[in-house]
Amino acid sequence: MGAPIRPRDEISAAIESAAAQGCPAVVAFMTAGFPDRAGFQDSLRAIASEADVVEIGVPFSDPMADGATIQRASFAALAGGFTLPWLLAELGGMRPRAPAPLLLMSYLNPLLAFGLERLPEAAAQAGVAGFIVPDLPYEESAEVRVALDRVGVALVQMVTPVTPPARLEMLCRASQGFVYAVTMTGTTGKHVAVPDEVLGYMDRVKAVSPVPVCAGFGIRRAEQVDRLRGHVDGVVVGSALVEVLERGDDPAAFLRSLKS
Repeated sequence: MGAPIRPRDEISAAIESAAAQGCPAVVAFMTAGFPDRAGFQDSLRAIASEADVVEIGVPFSDPMADGATIQRASFAALAGGFTLPWLLAELGGMRPRAPAPLLLMSYLNPLLAFGLERLPEAAAQAGVAGFIVPDLPYEESAEVRVALDRVGVALVQMVTPVTPPARLEMLCRASQGFVYAVTMTGTTGKHVAVPDEVLGYMDRVKAVSPVPVCAGFGIRRAEQVDRLRGHVDGVVVGSALVEVLERGDDPAAFLRSLKS
């Protein structure tokens, strides 16, 4: 018998499987508890039916890496009574579980408030395979990484177009599940035309990364996904999908449209 499959390996496997079909995998972002807590499980099921991986945003009062759309969704979810214990209970109670691997995108404060000593087991029991913590520098991440390693849950690293080459290679080696390659400096939500220099940057990331590479920030149309084909293993779709949910439109139909 081989080694047991760790939750973080399920993320890599889902992305690699989709990319092997010739089109980048879709990592779909939704804000937990938005538009309302009552519909969260239904929204998650619909998104997970079409996405290869689902990234669930943990609402926070100071979401500094997020643009206006995700900030608006976070504030609405907090006003509606969102808490991290509620989210983990919702995920743990879903039957059947979502068919795609799940990640939580959270700023550090909510995780510390929950307690690092009990977070890994609680997350794994809820079916969470990984975390993205945008305000946690690698140099300060040892405690979180050690905690998540106990249960085989990923800590995804983020890189940007201005990350120096030596640091880029170090972050890629340290990343688990996939590398989140930010398409631009700044916040989420802006449209990115995917110029040649972005493709060259993605090629540089892929050349040094031992895990899949996913491009994120500003991805909202099929032509962008097609342009990135062959340069990345997956794309992260965030603000555009949150806007679909905000309008009350069909998230599964939107995600299908990205692959056309």
